[in-house]
Amino acid sequence: MRLTTRTNLALRTLMVCAVNDGKTVRKHEIAEACNASENHLAQVINTLGQLEYVHTVRGRNGGLRLGRPMEEICVGQVFRAFESSLPFAECFDAASNTCPLTRVCLLRKALVNALKAFYETLDHLTLADLVTDNEGLSTLLRLDAQKPAFALSCS
Repeated sequence: MRLTTRTNLALRTLMVCAVNDGKTVRKHEIAEACNASENHLAQVINTLGQLEYVHTVRGRNGGLRLGRPMEEICVGQVFRAFESSLPFAECFDAASNTCPLTRVCLLRKALVNALKAFYETLDHLTLADLVTDNEGLSTLLRLDAQKPAFALSCS
């Protein structure tokens, strides 16, 4: 199993916003902190905004903040929002399934149970659980502690 880039970036974006709670965070700051493409982030931020995980502000002083308290952001729900449109295996998508084993396959049942356990585990985890008292993460993602994106030099 492998998470999509979008899901990975969604969690990274939420963690940056949580570490910098109360600050409007800009897309380029998230991209730099998370070593991510701004183009990919734009799509992810748009989806996070539609789902009200973040509140976005357009314009020169724009950016984003958490749309709800980090204690109310369930990691399992975020994963489902970004992963649910992608079937785990061919047989999980009735419209495109061509596998001749589907009706008798015991592996599919095991995979269904494994996915259920995966999401149930993540359902017990909130964004706050990932961020609170995680000094290492705070050190990496706290934007006010980072160097400016550019510096003027006087020679």
